Amino acid sequence: MTESIARGLARERKPRGAEEGSPSVPVNLWSEPEALHGQRVPAFVAILRTRGCYWADLKGCSMCGYAKDTLGRSATAEEISRQRDRIRQAYRGQPYVKFYTSGSFLDDREVDAASRAELLGSFSGTARRILFETLPEFATPERLAPLREAFDGEIEVALGLESTQPEVLGRLINKGAPPSEYLQAADRIRALGFRTKGYLLLKPPYLTEEESVADVLTSIERARDHFDTLSVNPVHIQNGTVVEWLFRRGRYRPPWLWSLTEVLAEGSRRAPGLRLVSFPTAGGLPRGPHNCRVCDRTVLAAIETASLDQQFDGLSGLTCRCRATYDAQRALEPLGAEA
Repeated sequence: MTESIARGLARERKPRGAEEGSPSVPVNLWSEPEALHGQRVPAFVAILRTRGCYWADLKGCSMCGYAKDTLGRSATAEEISRQRDRIRQAYRGQPYVKFYTSGSFLDDREVDAASRAELLGSFSGTARRILFETLPEFATPERLAPLREAFDGEIEVALGLESTQPEVLGRLINKGAPPSEYLQAADRIRALGFRTKGYLLLKPPYLTEEESVADVLTSIERARDHFDTLSVNPVHIQNGTVVEWLFRRGRYRPPWLWSLTEVLAEGSRRAPGLRLVSFPTAGGLPRGPHNCRVCDRTVLAAIETASLDQQFDGLSGLTCRCRATYDAQRALEPLGAEA
């Protein structure tokens, strides 16, 4: 891909400009199923509207289009406060709360330190666990310690590790830091008494189905000792990304759900005791991980159940006529790469 195309995609990721009043309104709020200490619970999810990820302004990851959900500038403390009020109004006592910012919650340019502490503190006495995501360079004792003082429950810090293989992370996904920095950050977070969650990407661009399965399984084995939970995120097509550019030209297919079931089943065997989950976005849709549409709903339901209950044996027994097509295409992919 040429440099001019890459610059054009970066411009397309930029937000078109916030609507009147939107700086005071979160991007989205919803509830979803989760598990907490082995029990199924509802989780409350809030996406704050902030400036978004600084890396998206510089280069951006090949699959990420979340910059379109941002302000394009830093939110003021007052705007964050008004978003917090709306979040609290929508909250219904869910024990698990997740905050996302389309970037790093610990980046002061997205959410200032005082606002972070006030937001988490407003859930003390109600939520049992709060999760937020950050890039590794912001996971420092100076930024994390005040949050421990502000919130009286468990804090889970998520890192978008994606892959433990430097070539995949740097060249194919285009992350700004090597895998070692993510693993070191996870160790720092744990040393401070926080829980750690790592996201792994299934099928970055330029990898075959076979290679993408092998990449995630390798990453599970290498990352297992650094994280309490690893979440496998199959790629879905987001606007203004390298992946969408390839997809529109017939050069990329989102991962098959069969690949995801294999990763979860085999990964759970390779890393016993590790919490391994997957809750695919846009599952069953053309721009998300899918099989043949006939079996998508059944397979997705089985993946969710396995993730919530940590019982993965049943995934190996799923069948559909499209499995033969998947196996054949996966076997032939290396021949296409050699042509």
